[in-house]
Amino acid sequence: MLDTQSDNKGCSFSMVKFTLEDKLAAVQQYLEGRGTYASIGVSIGTSENIVRTWTMQYEHHGEEAFKISYTSYSAQFKLDVLNYMNNHGTSPNETAAIFKISSPALIRKWRIQFETQGIDALESKQKGRPNMKKEIKKTTAVEGSMEALQEEIKDLRMEIAYLKKLNALVQSKEKLQSKTKLK
Repeated sequence: MLDTQSDNKGCSFSMVKFTLEDKLAAVQQYLEGRGTYASIGVSIGTSENIVRTWTMQYEHHGEEAFKISYTSYSAQFKLDVLNYMNNHGTSPNETAAIFKISSPALIRKWRIQFETQGIDALESKQKGRPNMKKEIKKTTAVEGSMEALQEEIKDLRMEIAYLKKLNALVQSKEKLQSKTKLK
């Protein structure tokens, strides 16, 4: 059973994975004037917007546009893409074709993240569980330097805070034990 969706004109189309050859054939058909975006889309079971996007991608990058790449984009790259789109007035579809981004929806997502949460939202999040190993400091301060002394003060304060908490736990445990002995 095929999953169906509608494009913005109410036409129904199926969610089909297209091969490199399918995409190239559709683009060549359009470029050779053997159909419109809409008619080609209908004939292969997709929307005219998809065919239009494939054509733009092909015009900018040739066959390379259709080779799947699993790229992790840096925050700076995402910001450059958003700035380009803003400065040149291009749509997410055009911008995706220019920058060889597989999905214009990614650019829309980046724009929303940037507008609502700022540049930090564009940073790639590490997938999976966080690493539990203690982070080793790469630079060690020279003994006796201001940085080394400040680091030592910080460590000592953390140690004192830990000991205070430990002491409070021991005292509360002793109070509970003495209450149970009295009963």
